[in-house]
Amino acid sequence: MSTASATSLSPTARQIWTRARGLLIAAAVLAVAGVAIAALRSGDAYGLLDPRSTDDHGSKATAELLKQRGVDTEIALTPGEAKKAAGPDTTLLVSDPDALTRRQLSELRPALRHGGRTVLIAPGSASVKALTPKVRAAAPAAIQPTPPDCDFPAAERAGDAELGGVRYSVDADHADLCYLRQGLPSLLRLRDGTEDGGSRSGPEADTVLLGAPDPLYNQRLDKHGNASLVLQLLGSRSHLVWYLPSPTDASSGKGEERSFLDLLPAGWTWATVQLAIAAVLAALWRVRRLGPLVPEQLPVSVRASETTEGRARLYRRANARDRAAEALRSATRARLAPLVGVSAAEAHSPEALTQALAASSPSHAAPPAPAEAGLHQPSDSARLHSLLFGTAPATDAELVRLADELDQLERRLSDATSVTRQPTDKERTS
Repeated sequence: MSTASATSLSPTARQIWTRARGLLIAAAVLAVAGVAIAALRSGDAYGLLDPRSTDDHGSKATAELLKQRGVDTEIALTPGEAKKAAGPDTTLLVSDPDALTRRQLSELRPALRHGGRTVLIAPGSASVKALTPKVRAAAPAAIQPTPPDCDFPAAERAGDAELGGVRYSVDADHADLCYLRQGLPSLLRLRDGTEDGGSRSGPEADTVLLGAPDPLYNQRLDKHGNASLVLQLLGSRSHLVWYLPSPTDASSGKGEERSFLDLLPAGWTWATVQLAIAAVLAALWRVRRLGPLVPEQLPVSVRASETTEGRARLYRRANARDRAAEALRSATRARLAPLVGVSAAEAHSPEALTQALAASSPSHAAPPAPAEAGLHQPSDSARLHSLLFGTAPATDAELVRLADELDQLERRLSDATSVTRQPTDKERTS
C-alpha cells in the first residue's frame, strides 16, 4: 500500500518541468532584458539634463557651446552648494525643480535673490508655488516649434523654438510672456525680483521659467532656434551654476513624508476619470448578454472514468484535498443511506447516518476482520463520524487512506446487507 502511494503521488521530472517552465521562461526573458538595458546604458552613467551626459537627453552639447563662449559651468548637487555659488554675475539653472522636497525648495529660495539670473526648467505647481508665489502653472501643451511673440530680446533673436509643456500665468507687471500656447506663455521672464515682491541688486536680475526641457537636449539643440535661445538664456553671465537635484542629497530630508498626491504627475485627475469611464464601458460591453445560463448538450459523450480522472488531476494540481475528500465522503454517504434505511434528506446528517450505521449489526453478518475489529463497539459512532464527516486530510497519503477506508466500509456494509436480505416471493418459488 505504501509503495503504491509513493509511486502514484510523487511528481515526475516531466510534471515538474511542465509546471515551472512558464515562470522559468519569464525569468529568463526579464534577465536578458535587464542585461540588454544595462549594456545600452553602460556608456553613460548620467541622467537627464546633465551637462556631462552625451545621451540623447543629456546636455553636454549645451555645456560645450557655453564653454566656447567663455562661460564657466559648475555643477551643484545640493541647495546649499547652489546658494553658495550663486552671485550677481551668475546664472543659476535648476534642472528639475519638481524633484525637490519642501525643505529643499525652502532652502533654495534665497538663492533666487542672488542678483543674477535663475532659470527653472519645467517647474510644476508645487515648485512654482514655493519659488515664485505670484506665478501659477497651467495644464501642459504639446511641444512644437513656436514663435516668440514677445519683446524679450533673447526670444526675439532666437525666433521659433521647440517649446510648450507647462504653461504659466502671472500676477505681475514686470514680466515677459513668450512662446504663447493657447494664450499662456511657455517661457515666462520675471524681472527685478517681482516673483516674491522683493528687490535685487541690479536691473538685470531676473527669473526665467522654461516650460519644457527639450531645447537643452543634445538631440534637439540643433533644431530651429533652440541653440540660440539656450545660449542667450544661460550665457548672459560669465558663470553658470548647474543644479542637479541628487537622490543622495542629505538635505532632501529622508524623514519628510510626501503624500501620494504629491508624487503623481500633473493631469492625473483627468487620466483617472478617463480610465474609470473606460473601465465602466468595458464592463458594460462584457455583460451585454444578461440572463440565466442556457445548458447545452455536449458534442461528444465523455466516459465517467475520464471525467473522474480529469477532476482528480485538477484537484491534485490545486492541492484541493479538502474538496476531494468532501466529494468522496458525500458520494459514500449517499450510497450508504439506503442500505441502512436512511432517507436521502438525512443522508448528510451526522446524527442520523452515524447512528443508523452503528446500529446496523446483523447477528448473522460475517465477523469483522482483525483490522476492522471494534467497528460496532461503543466507539463506533465517533469513528464513523470522523470517517464520514471528519476534517480534511493534510497530505495526499492521508487522502488515499481515507478513500480506502470509505471503500472498505461501503463494501463491508453491502456484503452484510446482501446476506441478511430476505428473499422475495419470486426467489422462493424459483
